[in-house]
Amino acid sequence: MTAPAEHGSVGGKSRRSRNPLGIRTRGKRAAALAERLGLRFGNPALLELALTHRSTLNDLSDDAPQATLTNERLEFLGDAVLGLAASKFLYATDPEAPEGVLTQRRVGLVRAESLVRWAREIGLAEALTVGRGERPGEGARDRMLAGAFEALIGAIALDQGDAVAERFVTGFLEQEVGEGDAEPEGAANPKGDLQMALQARHRASPIYRVVDTAGPDHQRVFTVEVVFRGETLGSGTGGSKREAEQRAAEAALAALEPDPPEGETPAD
Repeated sequence: MTAPAEHGSVGGKSRRSRNPLGIRTRGKRAAALAERLGLRFGNPALLELALTHRSTLNDLSDDAPQATLTNERLEFLGDAVLGLAASKFLYATDPEAPEGVLTQRRVGLVRAESLVRWAREIGLAEALTVGRGERPGEGARDRMLAGAFEALIGAIALDQGDAVAERFVTGFLEQEVGEGDAEPEGAANPKGDLQMALQARHRASPIYRVVDTAGPDHQRVFTVEVVFRGETLGSGTGGSKREAEQRAAEAALAALEPDPPEGETPAD
């Protein structure tokens, strides 16, 4: 795949920023991210663009079309690459699953919650460039991270080809479910149950974070905490992040106070 002449590409117009410090340092943040990921970009400006949120438009004065100044076009591309990589992964790991089951599993596998978690694992939040004075809430921040993760995939595809981008994605998919470890239809889903319970009571969602990883590469043991509004609801361990998250959700469900009597409104 050949990279188009995006405004952020080498040789494009320079940006005139009212926030020059942020513009200067974003290249260093992007380079640090690439180094952590073991990636060498032929066009580093593509990576910088993937990490530039649309909120920066207020800090820029430029004659170029706005669509070429932020990561939204790369996010669009990365979403397509992510979907294809997930489809290939599920097709290969579950050769007997019908189309409907594969579709359901793909939706669950690449949901926004997973993208946010993967983004945090690679330190993408520290590399993201947002508008001056931007103070997004938790939900908005998560949307920024999910979009930037997809934009990163798009940048890898343009700079190094679809195959490299798909390998990058597949590494996360393998960690998520384990090779051939797709859940059978109708299996217990504590994460889903906890999500529904907290949405019903508080109209908000929990966050899962990996707090410890132990063991050799071929026999990892993950410890995960589920956190809601700054409070740890439960923790769990497992041979994959998904398993540890499910066990943490089980612990959280067991610790939740019972629903209030009918007619009473739960405290927010």
